[in-house]
Parts: sequence; structure tokens; C-alpha cells
Amino acid sequence: MSQTNRMPTRQGVLDAAEKVAALLPPTPLLPIRINGTPCWIKCENLQPIGAFKIRGAWHRLTALTQEERKNGVVAVSSGNHAQGVAWAARELGVDARVVMPHDAPQVKLDATRAFGAEVVIYRRPEEDRDGVAAQIIEQTGGVLVHAFGDPWVIEGQGSMGIEITAQLGCEPSRIAAPCGGGGLVAGLSLACPSSAIVPVEPAGWDMVGQSLAAGEIVTAGPNPPKTICDALQPLATKQINLDVLQSRSDPGVAVTDDEVRAAVRFAFSQLHLVVEPGGAAALAAALAGKVALDESTVIVLSGGNVDMQGYAGIISGKS
Repeated sequence: MSQTNRMPTRQGVLDAAEKVAALLPPTPLLPIRINGTPCWIKCENLQPIGAFKIRGAWHRLTALTQEERKNGVVAVSSGNHAQGVAWAARELGVDARVVMPHDAPQVKLDATRAFGAEVVIYRRPEEDRDGVAAQIIEQTGGVLVHAFGDPWVIEGQGSMGIEITAQLGCEPSRIAAPCGGGGLVAGLSLACPSSAIVPVEPAGWDMVGQSLAAGEIVTAGPNPPKTICDALQPLATKQINLDVLQSRSDPGVAVTDDEVRAAVRFAFSQLHLVVEPGGAAALAAALAGKVALDESTVIVLSGGNVDMQGYAGIISGKS
């Protein structure tokens, strides 16, 4: 069986980057000026599934043993990780079952099903999504592909940092990235050891930032605030992510929904790109002056999967 309790490594990130490079072309690294300062935008919203999650899913599923592939995989996701796992499973001929919340954007639910995965709906916050996944695993013997707390997933997400370095010609001074559970920022910290890593989370959902500040895992309270960043709402990070980030990242910053809406509109008007709210969190922090910028700062646009009606409301200023 594959060793799920190991720690992710930089060599693992390099291996993942090699796998991803053989599968997919690099996503664009675009030059831009923010508040007069030149910097760079990494367009992961242009991946085949519309998000960076394809990286970790591919690295994880290609590491399955033949026996594990027979039983399939199980994932829990609000949408982007779901699509990454479903896409990778389809390409590899592996069964995939994905536990998704009832209020996930319809575009993400539809895309996950279209890639061939079985979608199992749970109601949040009443139902425990991990409990639902555990029941499926007990019934099927499937392998859990955790959205951010899996060593292969972390390494796979880190492949983005190797790609950025090759495109930029050096490691960035800093990378600001949207942060949910911390899989991406943990992977980037391994990929780019000399770069400052800046996790950006929705206000009230900054569990990674609070955990880094406290030196231990902090869990969201019983009534966390609403946020338009549906992709960035884990109740807590995992110890594996905290262990990787503890000596590599400051607590990061939090952004408001209004700042995120402004970033989505900026991406549309200035970059001609469709970006979902969660995917625009790091850009929101940069535009709001919450992230230091210089000519080798990279800002990650992590996803572009957004319902048309909700997106239209943001662009028009009506929501």
C-alpha cells in the first residue's frame, strides 16, 4: 500500500513537476502593474479543469498501487479538487467518488459528474463530510485523496512553483496564493525555498493564518461568517500542512468579500480573465495593499470555476 503518513519533500515536488510537465503545458505567467509596481500573475484558472487542483490529483493518483486502483478513490471537495480527482481518475481508468456540499456551485457539480465521478451530496454544516467519506471508504475500500492534507497532493500543488521558477528565470521574491486548507502554500514552500510564501484567506476563515500564529491547529467556530470564496472554507488545516509551513510562512493575510469582488472585476477588465472569488483572493490582497510587491512577486489566480449568474452579479456590481 502507498505510504500515506510520510512527509512531503522537495524531491517529491520535483517528481510531480516532471509528471505534470509531461501531461500539461505551463499555464501563463503574465506581467502586470499593481498600484504602479510591476509583478506577475500565474494563471492557474486556465488549467483544463479551471483550477490548479489538477496538479495534486494527478501526482496522487499516479502514485496509487495497482491494488489501490482497483478499489478506486474517494475525495471530499466543494468543487475544484473534485474536478481534479475526477479528471485524473478518468484519464487513468480509476473509479472516483466525491463527497460534495449541497450548496457547491452548480458549475462545479456538473463538471465533476461530466468527468465521470460519482457525486455524493452532503448538507453543510449539519452533516460531517469526513464521516460521509469514511463510510464510503469502509464500503468500497477506496483510497482517500485528501484535498490538502495528503503528501502527494501537497507535492503536486508545489509543481506550480517549479514551473514559475522556470518561467521567471529565478525563484520569486514572494508568492501570494489563495489558501483554503494549506495544500498549495505548503507545496509552494517546498518548491521555492528562498521565496516568501503569503497565504491569503477569506476574513473569518483564516484558519491557516491563525494556526501559524498560534503554533497549533485552530478550528473555525460553530458559526463562521459567510464568504463568497466557496473554495476556501475548510474548518481547519491539517498537522502535515502546519508542519511544512511553520518555519516557512508568516501567518498571511485575510481579505473581505468586497476586496475579492474588486479583484474579480479587475481580472475581468484588466487581464481579460474569468476568475472565481476564491481564486482571486491573492489578487484581492495585492490590490488592497496587504501584500508587499516587487518585480519578482508572483500572485496566483488559483481557479476560474464560477456560476455564470453569480459571476455576472459580481462583474455588474449587483452582488
